[in-house]
Amino acid sequence: MQLFDFSYAFSALPTLLKGVPISLVIAVVGFCVGALLGLVLSLVRIYKIPIIFQLATIYISFFRGIPVLVQIFLAYYGIPLVFRYLNYTYSFNIDISGIDAIYFMYLVYSLYCSAYLSEIFRSAILSIDKGQLEAAYSVGMNTTQALLIIILPQSMLVALPNILNFFIILIKETSLVFAASVPEIMGIATLEADRSSKFLEVYIMAALIYWVISIVLEKGFAMFEKKLHSYKKIVGKA
Repeated sequence: MQLFDFSYAFSALPTLLKGVPISLVIAVVGFCVGALLGLVLSLVRIYKIPIIFQLATIYISFFRGIPVLVQIFLAYYGIPLVFRYLNYTYSFNIDISGIDAIYFMYLVYSLYCSAYLSEIFRSAILSIDKGQLEAAYSVGMNTTQALLIIILPQSMLVALPNILNFFIILIKETSLVFAASVPEIMGIATLEADRSSKFLEVYIMAALIYWVISIVLEKGFAMFEKKLHSYKKIVGKA
C-alpha cells in the first residue's frame, strides 16, 4: 500500500489550478462590492443616522455572527425557495432556475465582506483626529468635502494593513463555495478526489495552492505597503 502517490498528485495539479481564477473572481467581486457597501455602513454608524443606524447595526451583527457556510446554504437553497413560494402564492412568474450558482456566491461574499469591512473602515475613520475635520470646516468645506478630501484618504491608509489581511483571509474563505457546486479550487478538488479516491494527494495539492496564493499576496502587499510608506515620506519632506 502506497501512502502518497506523488506522480498522481502532480498530474492532478493542472486540473486543480483551473479553479484558481474562479476563486479569485469570487473574492475580488465580493471584496469590491463589499467595500463600497461597507463604507456606507461605516458612515451610517459613525453619524448615527436614525433608523438606518439600528438596521445597519443588526445587519453587521447578523453577517459577522453567522458562519459563511451557513450564509452560502441560505442563499443557494433559500433564495430559490422564496421565489418558488412567491410564484405559487402570488402567481408571479419569476424563474431563477437558470441563474448560475456563482452569482449567489457573489451575493453572499459581498454581504459578508461589507459587514467586516464596515468595522475596519469605522475604526480607521474614528482614529483620525477630530481637529482635522474642524480645520476643514474652518476653511469652508462641508462634511462631504471634508470626508472625501481629508478624512477618507487618511483613514484608508490607516486601515490598509487590516484590509489587505482581510483579503488574504477572504481568498481562503472562498474554499467554502464548493458546497454550492461551484468549480473553484475546492470544488474541483472534491470532484477529483471522489473520482480517483486519491483524497490525500488531491487535498494536499489543494492546500499547497492556497498556501502559495497566500504567500504571493502577503509578499505583494508587503511590497506595496513599503512603497506607499516611502512615497509618504517623500511627500512629507516636500
